[in-house]
Amino acid sequence: MKKVIVISDSFKGTISSNEICGIAAETIPRYFPGCEVVTIPAADGGEGTVECFVRALDAEPVSIQVSGAYGEKIEAQYARMGDAAIIEMAAAAGLPSVGERKDPSATTTFGVGEIILHAVESGCKRILLGLGGSATNDCGCGCAAALGVRFFDSSGISFVPVGRSLKDIAHIDVSAARELLNGVELTLMCDVENPLYGDKGAAYVFAPQKGADKDMVKHLDDGLRHFAEVVRLDLGIDVSELPGGGAAGGMGAGSSALLGGQLQSGIESILNIIDFDVQLQNADLVISGEGRIDSQSLDGKLISGVSRRTKAAGVPLIALVGCIDESAEAAYSKGVTAMFTIGRNSVPEAELAQRSKSDYRATLEDILRLIKCFESKTAK
Repeated sequence: MKKVIVISDSFKGTISSNEICGIAAETIPRYFPGCEVVTIPAADGGEGTVECFVRALDAEPVSIQVSGAYGEKIEAQYARMGDAAIIEMAAAAGLPSVGERKDPSATTTFGVGEIILHAVESGCKRILLGLGGSATNDCGCGCAAALGVRFFDSSGISFVPVGRSLKDIAHIDVSAARELLNGVELTLMCDVENPLYGDKGAAYVFAPQKGADKDMVKHLDDGLRHFAEVVRLDLGIDVSELPGGGAAGGMGAGSSALLGGQLQSGIESILNIIDFDVQLQNADLVISGEGRIDSQSLDGKLISGVSRRTKAAGVPLIALVGCIDESAEAAYSKGVTAMFTIGRNSVPEAELAQRSKSDYRATLEDILRLIKCFESKTAK
């Protein structure tokens, strides 16, 4: 082999994408001296996306002070590549940041807007915003407010809505934000299809894990419905059935309607910005992976995006994963050439993290030995 691309997600809680790429960069040349190994630590727009861009593509890390989920001052980081900024909304409004203080009726995305504002004022014309891992249910209103959108109650008083006060929005003025973002391309990276409200919407599906009880879920859902109606009346935009509108506590719908953002698969956005199709040229093999491959992996996750590109380019794709679900068989029709699990012994789950690096290396070596064997047979 002359060129191998390794583009893998992390195996959550056991081995990071950077560690995987490091193992591959060290191991592959030992079996194929002179082979070009292109390593791309990857994520699908959620947690870890900024770090991957910084490490994989030498993007410039930018650290700034912004508002956290409860308005407190925190340090947040985004990545910059030329005129593009890669931002994780979880950097300012992520669920891990609130600890035990989970309350999606009170948390805000205002700090996310502050990050976007910093990027725009620094000259960025392309903003890739990862939606995921949020502690919020404010429809992205906080983010929009930081960028100039104004929300008014029935008395004409402006305020910054959170989940519990979405129902108080009477009118919306987006003119200042639209002027600020004129000429700026805002891509909303999202890997869910959930609508804004209803039994499959932001409140009912995601708010319980953010700390909402049954009554709060109902209240939040009512607020999302009200927000959609005000947007329809004031802006002439219908977000009620927008696929992905429920992402990040309704931020998918809110950022689309209020800021003119375009919802797109996270992995597709990332593959585009790293010019993955160009990198595929002359590649002999691509190795991808994640902690678990199943039917969901084929619908908007990393492997689904990579397999679509490798299949079109005619490049073999090996999925090296933590475990393989029975539903993963459909991956073969999507472009995956072969799947391997790194599990080598039956051990308690608590021990997996300690073994993951060595198990990954050992399984990769087995695959490389097999390929080398066939190449040697062919050469004779």
